Amino acid sequence: MRIVLASITAVLIGLALFEVTMQPSGSERAELAIIFMLMATVSGIAAAFLPLLARRSQRLLTTLFALSLISLVVASVGLVVAANRMFFSDHDLTLVLVVLGFGLVAAVGFAFTAARSLTSDLSRMSDAARDVASGNLSARTGVERADEIGSLATELDELARQLQEATAVRDEEDTRRREFFAAVSHDLRTPLASMQAATEALRDGMSPDPDRYLASLQTDVEVMHALVDDLFLLARIQAGDVPLDVQATDITEVVDETVEALKPVADRRGVVVRLQADERVFATTAPSAVGRVVRNLLDNAVRHSPEGSTVVIEVSRQDGAVVVVSDEGEGFDDDFVGQAFESFSRSDSARTRDAGGAGLGLAIAHGLVTTLGGDIWIEPSGHGRVGFRIPR
Repeated sequence: MRIVLASITAVLIGLALFEVTMQPSGSERAELAIIFMLMATVSGIAAAFLPLLARRSQRLLTTLFALSLISLVVASVGLVVAANRMFFSDHDLTLVLVVLGFGLVAAVGFAFTAARSLTSDLSRMSDAARDVASGNLSARTGVERADEIGSLATELDELARQLQEATAVRDEEDTRRREFFAAVSHDLRTPLASMQAATEALRDGMSPDPDRYLASLQTDVEVMHALVDDLFLLARIQAGDVPLDVQATDITEVVDETVEALKPVADRRGVVVRLQADERVFATTAPSAVGRVVRNLLDNAVRHSPEGSTVVIEVSRQDGAVVVVSDEGEGFDDDFVGQAFESFSRSDSARTRDAGGAGLGLAIAHGLVTTLGGDIWIEPSGHGRVGFRIPR
């Protein structure tokens, strides 16, 4: 139906233009109407046939050749009929036919040449897509054009690039995840082995000091409990399911309470913790989450500070509440700074059991600060210096 309506519309427009420009007689008007109808009929048949040919043809070259040939045939039919009926002598008509024949040969050659360039680029795109599908994500089309084919080739190359990057990220995450679970397994296995040995000794009556064995069991249970809590919290952070009780919070007071809570740990290691705050700094945030972040950073700083050193925790107001924890340890390796807060990264020695903790403190701190709408960073100071900001 659409082809019929388009053909009728084309005939009416052609007759209208002919009427305005030529002012024809009645017989000319009728003859031209017949010519236009004939050309419209041929065009309509071609328009209906060409999509069928395009779907069934295995080569684009065939479709383009048919398109060029049909277009020339339609124009030739109209010109020959018009010349024979209205304008030219037999000699002139023969000349027109010769010119049309040459035009037909030239059009076929042009269509073949143009189609070869187009099909060559499409073939390169097809080869690139096949390579990407087979796993060669570095494959590219190499097609540079300004038309729709070029746009499609650019999109295909961009898709392959994104797939390559996503695969690299996935492989890196898989490696980190395996390292993470291996480390967690080690952290669980060590207290479990100690608990099993203590339990067997108590059961067999082989423990010379049962109270000491029970105290050791309690310590191992607390270590495992803390590890499980950290894993559970990290999972909730990654799932975006952390309950936050947001309220007006005195950040300075939260930091001071955390310093007092960790003072026994610092004293045992011979480390002095000093709070520097010139004023009270307030923010609308979740005090428990801020306290957990400060505790993780401060605990990490104390554990990695040399004996007799000082850990300084600064609180200031800079477009929100800013907290910076500094220690006199060796700090973070340059290669590790970019991944220090990633959940499955254990590349730094600060994340080993030998130094204390399960190595989840920085990941949890990053997740909580991000959830609170703030940001956290490591300063390249040559020592351990980590800070975070909480918006007002």
